[in-house]
Amino acid sequence: MAKKAFSFNEAITEIEKILKSIENGDLDVDKLSAEVKRASELIKQCQKKLRTTEEEINSILNDLV
Repeated sequence: MAKKAFSFNEAITEIEKILKSIENGDLDVDKLSAEVKRASELIKQCQKKLRTTEEEINSILNDLV
């Protein structure tokens, strides 16, 4: 089965949802660890996407000079 393409905006939305649940105390202790782990994974993916995008933009700009 094909892996779903990473969507930065969807990841941010999910991180915000997890954060809101934590802040509101909506998560029970059994789910808290799993949700924090998921948020951590999403943050790492977002950071990687931002680095990759920055490198691509810098490369494009350097080609213009």
